[in-house]
Amino acid sequence: MSLSAQYDPKNIFAKILGGDIPSARVYEDDRVLGFMDAFPQSRGHTLVIPKVQACNLFDIAPDDLQNLMVQTQTIARAVRDALAPDGIRIAQFNGEPAGQTVFHIHFHIIPVWEDENERPHAAGKMADINELKDIAAQIKAKL
Repeated sequence: MSLSAQYDPKNIFAKILGGDIPSARVYEDDRVLGFMDAFPQSRGHTLVIPKVQACNLFDIAPDDLQNLMVQTQTIARAVRDALAPDGIRIAQFNGEPAGQTVFHIHFHIIPVWEDENERPHAAGKMADINELKDIAAQIKAKL
């Protein structure tokens, strides 16, 4: 999908926003949703998405992007405080060649531990929803 793609209102994140697909939610307000990645690269891998229709960084209005970044920072602090990783990677992909697999702009918050191997992006097996909900509760407690 190109950088000037049309937004698909049936993408998986739109379905999560609409409540059609369950998720382990970490944070939600009227503009953004933070939830656990169903295919985490590491324990605590969290996604933050806006509630506006935008495929990538180039489609989103500046004020929506600014709010998304502020909320990503807030949620990343909660991930840090809840899980105490050695580091945190913040990632955002634009276009399929860059690794984007869901064409609704989103930020990845990926905790990193020096002694643990990270799984590849968009690969591996789906995590257990109850385990994700437990981690989400730990993160929520730090917000």
